[in-house]
Amino acid sequence: LQFGISGLGWLKRMNVNDIFGAALCKAPASCNSHAKTQRRHAAHFTFQPDPVPTKYGPTQKMNLFQSVTSALDNTLASDPTAVIFGEDVAFGGVFRCTVGLRDKYGKDRVFNTPLCEQGIVGFGIGVAVAGATAIAEIQFADYIYPAFDQIVNEAAKYRYRSGNLFDCGNLTIRAPWGCVGHGSLYHSQSPEAFFAHCPGIKVVIPRGPVQAKGLLLSCIADKNPCIFFEPKILYRAAVEQVPVESYTLPLSQAEVLQEGSDVTLLAWGTQIHVMREVADMAQEKLGVSCEVIDLQTILPWDTETVCKSVVKTGRLLISHEAPVTGGFAAEISSTVQEECFLNLEAPISRVCGYDTPFPHVFEPFYIPDKWKCFEAIKRMINY
Repeated sequence: LQFGISGLGWLKRMNVNDIFGAALCKAPASCNSHAKTQRRHAAHFTFQPDPVPTKYGPTQKMNLFQSVTSALDNTLASDPTAVIFGEDVAFGGVFRCTVGLRDKYGKDRVFNTPLCEQGIVGFGIGVAVAGATAIAEIQFADYIYPAFDQIVNEAAKYRYRSGNLFDCGNLTIRAPWGCVGHGSLYHSQSPEAFFAHCPGIKVVIPRGPVQAKGLLLSCIADKNPCIFFEPKILYRAAVEQVPVESYTLPLSQAEVLQEGSDVTLLAWGTQIHVMREVADMAQEKLGVSCEVIDLQTILPWDTETVCKSVVKTGRLLISHEAPVTGGFAAEISSTVQEECFLNLEAPISRVCGYDTPFPHVFEPFYIPDKWKCFEAIKRMINY
């Protein structure tokens, strides 16, 4: 059994290195032309940074994983009860989100756990119930399922079943999330819809470094257990000027990134950057004005902002990477048609992943890219 567990851990880490390490060229080093032809451009989007925030003090250039590190650093510095734990977090984690924190705050506050997601979350619930601030890391969102029972049946219901005598609201669960260009079945999933069906927790997904830090700090401060999904493809691709000091951004509040009059484009995480590009394409090629909204919080979600926009535009396109059937776009569609039925000029459109496991070589065909979203806009406008 010990060998099996160790072997599984080794295999899991090998997957990380193989999948997310630098691509190796088997041709001789002198073969520059071959190296150039083998360079991969996996991103299906262009990251669009937000304006530099001015109300939170001095800023520093950070990518998304550095902004997460900054948020965790701020928390450990200000909250002596805060602890960070998970697989490989002691040396910095596979995405380097906790790098340097063990050396700075000690091995009793930043420490590794066994390879057991159920145990990680179960331990986090106990730490939070005892009154400390628990920040758990699940190495990939794809591996959160062994902890599903602990999250859904324990963390989400702890306050309710005790009549508010006890709670684990100090628990925050972080997990890298979404497609990355070459992650295949077990390193690409977007499981937010599974948890959106569970009252008692909050589910949050940022679009960039500024939001990542502010929303993560809000999750840590919130008195409900929170799941914070981090778009792993943005860890290094997304770079912004991020405030150095601690700050929070409101949960359950969508953000209108671009105002428009003809179509509402709704997404979260990485897909927001696809939608921004689609909005530019629609304006340039079709003369269609698009309103772009970042939902940010999946549960509880901001129905008011979304419905207000749809009343104005009469059309709604929702896009996410997760499979279309039972995806969170379905919940949004249902609510919007109930609230805005007489204002709709066309059926609500969902552009999402297919109902298949996440593929490897076929990822470019699977993802809801800008061309699929653009075609959906044309269908809605011509309806």
